[in-house]
Amino acid sequence: MTAPVVPLHLDTDLSTVADRALTATGRYLDRCKLAANTVTAYRRQCAAYTAWLAAHTDAHPDAFADVVGAEAAVTAWRRHLLRTTRASPATVNQALAAVSLMYEHGPQLRIQVKRARVPRPGEPDALTPAEQGAVERAAARRGPRDAAIIAVLFGAGARAEECARLDVDDVAITSRTGQVRLYGKGDEVRVVPLPATARVRISAWLLKRGNAPGPLWTGQRGRLSTSGITQVVLAVGAAAHLPGLRPHRLRHTYATRLRQGGADPAQVQALLGHGALESTARYFRAGTAEVAAVVEQIFE
Repeated sequence: MTAPVVPLHLDTDLSTVADRALTATGRYLDRCKLAANTVTAYRRQCAAYTAWLAAHTDAHPDAFADVVGAEAAVTAWRRHLLRTTRASPATVNQALAAVSLMYEHGPQLRIQVKRARVPRPGEPDALTPAEQGAVERAAARRGPRDAAIIAVLFGAGARAEECARLDVDDVAITSRTGQVRLYGKGDEVRVVPLPATARVRISAWLLKRGNAPGPLWTGQRGRLSTSGITQVVLAVGAAAHLPGLRPHRLRHTYATRLRQGGADPAQVQALLGHGALESTARYFRAGTAEVAAVVEQIFE
């Protein structure tokens, strides 16, 4: 059974129609509720597709004419991403989602293109307790702000962009309890309890920064961006002899510690802000070294 053909009456060349589709998609992305990082990625992927299409006009002159032509063009682009650019399956699927959105809001065509197969993720790349201790000590040596940033990433499992978005009002700390309000993907909000170490580090930073409303993390140019948070982690990692350390590895460590401490999948899912339990399942696949240690302890 063939796909339905939805005609689009083209009275201009392909590049002009592609530009119109990009403009329409841009207007939609300006008002949608997608996360800022997703919007940026979608804009980049749509622009990349239309640029590729401009170089392959002869092969796909009907890329915006109907569903059949559109799906053929996008499928060819999918092959290009996988074979030529060697993009990861996750990146390819994000690109396909972006371009599908562009067709829907531009020429109003609903296309269906097979997604790239994403391999089942293996053991998360969590830090060992010794490595975590080295990172925390290195952060403390850099000062109260960086120590507090590392504490939020380790102690709340925040994504880099969630950490960057924090305001002073998003943190509530008392003598015995504490919590942080994180704004996740799709503007989903979750409140995560803070362990004692994180409460101490954040309190020390607030003592220096002050409690005035505004961004929690500030630098010479104001609020630290997501890139700024990443640079802090990279610098701390280098000082702890862990070059290339990035915020998401600290998030992996947080989730792994939760599982090792007895948290169930639903609890870890809620604390991490995962939309689907499948995303959380990877943290419940222990690595070889951990399994060996458990066996050794049980049969000692």
